Amino acid sequence: MSMGDIYYVLFRHKWKIVLMTLVGLIAATAFYLAEKPPYESEGKLFIRYVTEGRTVAPPGEDTKTKSVDQTGETIINSELQILTSLDLAKQVAQTVGPERILAKFGGGKDPDYAAIIVRQGLLVDVPQRSSVIRLVFRHPDPNVVQPVLAAIIDAYLKKHVEIHEAVGIVGDYLSQETDQLRSSLAQTEEELRKARDKAGVVSLEQARKSYAEQIARLQQDILSSEAELAERSAALQGSSKLAHAGTSLASPEAEVPTEQITRYQDICLRLSALKKHEQEMLTQYTEQSVPVTDLRAQIADVETSKKKIEGAYPQLARSTLGFPANAGTSSDFVDPATEAARLKAIQFKIKVLNAQLEQVRADAAKAEKMDVPISDLLRKEQLQEANYKYYAASLEQSRIDEALGAGRVSNISQIQSPSPPFSDRSKTNRMIAMIAAGGIAAGLAWAFLIELFLDRTVRRAVDVERLLKLPLFLTIPDLGRNWKRKQLAAAGVQYRLGGGKGEPDTDARTDKTGGSEELVRSDAGNALRRFHETLRDRLIGYFERRNLVHKPKLVAVTSLGRRAGVTTTAAGLAGSLSETGDGNVLLVDMTPGQGSAQQFCRGNAVCGLDEIFTTRDSAQVHDNLYVVSEEPGKDKLSQILPQRFTRLVPKLKAIDFDYIIFDMPPVSQISITPRLAGFMDMVLLVVESEKTDRDIIQRATALLAESKAHVGVVLNRTRSYVPTLLNQESLLDT
Repeated sequence: MSMGDIYYVLFRHKWKIVLMTLVGLIAATAFYLAEKPPYESEGKLFIRYVTEGRTVAPPGEDTKTKSVDQTGETIINSELQILTSLDLAKQVAQTVGPERILAKFGGGKDPDYAAIIVRQGLLVDVPQRSSVIRLVFRHPDPNVVQPVLAAIIDAYLKKHVEIHEAVGIVGDYLSQETDQLRSSLAQTEEELRKARDKAGVVSLEQARKSYAEQIARLQQDILSSEAELAERSAALQGSSKLAHAGTSLASPEAEVPTEQITRYQDICLRLSALKKHEQEMLTQYTEQSVPVTDLRAQIADVETSKKKIEGAYPQLARSTLGFPANAGTSSDFVDPATEAARLKAIQFKIKVLNAQLEQVRADAAKAEKMDVPISDLLRKEQLQEANYKYYAASLEQSRIDEALGAGRVSNISQIQSPSPPFSDRSKTNRMIAMIAAGGIAAGLAWAFLIELFLDRTVRRAVDVERLLKLPLFLTIPDLGRNWKRKQLAAAGVQYRLGGGKGEPDTDARTDKTGGSEELVRSDAGNALRRFHETLRDRLIGYFERRNLVHKPKLVAVTSLGRRAGVTTTAAGLAGSLSETGDGNVLLVDMTPGQGSAQQFCRGNAVCGLDEIFTTRDSAQVHDNLYVVSEEPGKDKLSQILPQRFTRLVPKLKAIDFDYIIFDMPPVSQISITPRLAGFMDMVLLVVESEKTDRDIIQRATALLAESKAHVGVVLNRTRSYVPTLLNQESLLDT
């Protein structure tokens, strides 16, 4: 809808809108006088955070402090549910007293009914992006609202602690759990110590690292010894040619057999290696561990063998055969016996190193087997220790809470205590405004409902162009409205006294001649004259655009019902065309006894249509204007068509007329108008504004279209409801 459409609806139905607005104002006034707002008390709570499950959940899920900014909506909504619960309302009703709460509601002591009144009167609100809960309690009794709201806040704080912190699980239960966890933790620590002693380690991680280092070192020693063995074997083979000259190398100890010397050297080397390994193991194991004990048994066996050989050959104890030669010692001669003994010693060293490597690997595998039970015991110890710390802390907190007193909540504060009772009319004023606005809205809805859906008539020029898609020749305002009478009187327009509707006689003036009422044409002061002249000019322009030059041009004026203004329009158009002075105009009245011929004949009998061909002067009523009518005595038009009219049209075209205007009956399924429309150069359809249905117009134009007639619309008796300054549709200067 355009602004012009909106203006039209508003001003056309202004009285409906004003009426509904008055009804809304009256209803709002009645509501204001009848409604008495209740008394209110207001308080505010600030929620810093929420502590969940302080004495219930196991460690890891124990005390959870949640800020309202993290999951604000969920936490605040949970607190609102607590505040508005019926259980809390029952507690408040029992605290304040049901008889006080129900005194203004008919009395009684029913606690359930009092709880319902409490819950209905409680208004809980949370401002946007805030951690504050606003509480308002409403009640007709000013002496009740403040105590009830205070009781609601106290009950809520206790309920909050009961729900979130589970204060019932305290005291003996926590003490019992703490003692039990302490005993379990001590038992687990003892099992862990035994498992470490059995594995011979203090720390599994350090033992793994030590075993890895020992295995790497032993492997390196084996590789070095094997290289040395290969070197000395090659040297011994090179000096075998000089073996027979070894007599000069004989020593005082030659009495000791060579195999005993070699054996003694092997024992000494093995004993040295075992003692060195013992020192290394003592860095990882305790002296009572099984690996250290086994190693020391091996050392004792080797020392026994050494002492046995030294007892048989004492000189070996004083010799240096049991110790490796200095690396820097040089000799120009190699003793084959000595080198052979050294080769034996190196081979035995490699054997001992391999044995040690196997022993270390076995110890490492043994420690790995103990990894799973030791790890399980460690995890068990950690869990029991965490549980013990948790229950010990919970027990301590329980003692602190008991010392502080029940119902003390540190995470919720009252930033506004319940206020004294006051009466708030804001809600009542909003309701009054809604009722008043509802009256205006109802008036607007009524107006637009009528305009858009219920009223199907054609009312404005835009309706003809937008809805009917027909060319609009002229819009004639309703000059019979009361607010137009002064303008018409100033223009010299007289009114019929017997018309019944006070309609202006815009086509004639009244004159008494010879005792009879005569209608004579009025040129001066005719209010419709300028509209008929405009219609004449637009019709001439239409014919020029179509390039119609033949004479005469046939124009039919018709409508869709009686009293639509067809007679006035046809007579006015004929009179305007005759005033141009370019030719003669013939007005044919196709509605005998009630048509436009009566306006020009001054009460005399009107000439018939057939007589125009013989007695033309008798039909002349004015310069260049001739009027004829179908005679009543002739056959009815419906009986002589189309033969009669087909016979008359060539005769009419043969006579000297520029325009022939036909005042036709209304268009209907049985009228002659649709059958004669095909003979016309233009059919002007007079539509009465606000009375002619658009669907009827569409059906009528469809009937005329079947005769291939050219149809134009004259919208008559239009009413302008919109003020001139806001009227965006009309170009007419009225």
